[in-house]
Amino acid sequence: MSAELRLKKLRGSGGYIMATVNDQQQMKGNLGGPDLFLAPIGRLDSQKITKHFCNTCEKEFEGPPKIEYENPNEEVAENLVLAEKGQYICNSCSAVIAEYR
Repeated sequence: MSAELRLKKLRGSGGYIMATVNDQQQMKGNLGGPDLFLAPIGRLDSQKITKHFCNTCEKEFEGPPKIEYENPNEEVAENLVLAEKGQYICNSCSAVIAEYR
């Protein structure tokens, strides 16, 4: 497996981002179809995001969206703790592009 970074489109329910990801992140984002998804990958370093598209604005923007996250450390099931949850948010209209847990 290579550690090569590649620019990929990562989809969310409210749009997508273009980001450089490594092979491990690419495997996490692959849910069995042709598209890669942002939610299973989690929070990416904003410096790796080159642009984002918002479905609400119907527009592509240069640079990363706003990323808001928290570390609740709450137990969601027996022996399962939610360490982090967050959202990728459009800088223009504040619509949610993707959520992750």
